[in-house]
Amino acid sequence: MNDHSSRDDGSDDWTDGPRGNADDGVPSPQDRDGNHDLTGGSEAPPVTEPTATDPSAAEAPVSEPTAPGPPLIELPESEPRDAEPTVPLEGVGPRSPWAPPVAPSSGPAGTPGWLAQAPPAEAPGRPGGPASWMWPAVAAVALVVGLAGGALGGALYEGLRLGGTGLDPASTRTAPPLDAGNQSVSAVADELLPSTVQVLAGGPGAGATGSGFVLDDQGHVVTNQHVVAGSSEDDLRIVDFEGRVYEASVVGVSQVYDIAVLDVDGADELRAASLGASRSLLVGDPVVAFGAPLGLSQTVTSGIVSALNRPVTTGESDDETSFINAVQTDAAINPGNSGGPLVNLEGQVVGVNSAIATTGGMLREAGNIGVGFAIPIEQVRTTADQILRTGEARYPVIGATVQTGGDRDNLGARIDEVLDGTPAERAGLRVDDLVTEVDGDRVADGIALIVAIRTHRPGDTLDLTVMRDGEERRVSITLDSEVG
Repeated sequence: MNDHSSRDDGSDDWTDGPRGNADDGVPSPQDRDGNHDLTGGSEAPPVTEPTATDPSAAEAPVSEPTAPGPPLIELPESEPRDAEPTVPLEGVGPRSPWAPPVAPSSGPAGTPGWLAQAPPAEAPGRPGGPASWMWPAVAAVALVVGLAGGALGGALYEGLRLGGTGLDPASTRTAPPLDAGNQSVSAVADELLPSTVQVLAGGPGAGATGSGFVLDDQGHVVTNQHVVAGSSEDDLRIVDFEGRVYEASVVGVSQVYDIAVLDVDGADELRAASLGASRSLLVGDPVVAFGAPLGLSQTVTSGIVSALNRPVTTGESDDETSFINAVQTDAAINPGNSGGPLVNLEGQVVGVNSAIATTGGMLREAGNIGVGFAIPIEQVRTTADQILRTGEARYPVIGATVQTGGDRDNLGARIDEVLDGTPAERAGLRVDDLVTEVDGDRVADGIALIVAIRTHRPGDTLDLTVMRDGEERRVSITLDSEVG
């Protein structure tokens, strides 16, 4: 883990979170000179262009508080007691080859002696019953089996609580519920409203803090990490489309990707939303946003896809910064929409509403200005699977710092530091190298490079195009990982 410089110099950590606005002209917060650490340190300086869509923003600037995921509870391993020694039965076992032969017992008439069964020898102890010495042995074996079964049952329960094998494809929906030619927003609303929920935090009487949707038929709900940050297990609830309230708990979160997975008691009776693919979207495609903006539950807005693969960063401090490779939309997204689904006209979720851009001043409080951002559903599925499998999420790092503030010349991402023993060092990256492409896709600046890396998985191998001393080079690098 590499500590980076303070906010004054704009240093940021390449490992902490997806989201950053590129040089696309989108209204954004002020940039700062500095570095971002791709090794697991603190986050990048807040590029304030997007702000978390929390309903509180109706009165004040939106912020995204952070909260560490709940600690995993590990069940103590049971230590089985040693079974008491057993006593071999007399007369059972191999005979000496030098022992005198045993005469075959006689059987019923016409039965060969070697087929006849000798009458069973009466065991010592109670006449006609098991030997008295057997009962302690049986009890000891039963105790050992009971302890082992208890440990196995506890482990099984914990596995089930976390989803065991991750996001089970058998428990999710992927088929489009509506026809490919559907043009009706009302049909999309009829399909998705039963799968959309309000997320409440802060105890009884608290207003909506965000939105979410039903991920699978196991009672799991997806929302944004900043929606549940700071909430406790006792004050987290969801409200379904019919107004029914359910108790919820946090399975795990990723601050890096601004994703949280909730386990909702009784939500397995709710209909899971169908999961689509953001990569199939085209700029100009119609989309529909669902959520509870400003606490107004079951709100539906529509618009189009304004841009794809938009590098966006949010958060107002180093510890709150996240990065996403966002789907940009002009569908109205306001504080309270965070965590709600962005849906195509076939009724499939293609993203999770997460942030909006503002121009500052009064518009910061006014909310939507037609520039909203959603986390691609592919990233949501990957992160949710990790959380359900292990209770935590991991993200890729290369072990270098890069400039994320200051003047942007759109020429590439400048490497400021390469840490020892990291993928960056092993790949041969050097200080002052200028990364211009990742797998053939252009990289405009440090934030774009961070987002490009974060769209992959730990263990993936990337090909970077690097300018060094006026010469173009190719560098192959295998991604490491951090928890976050």
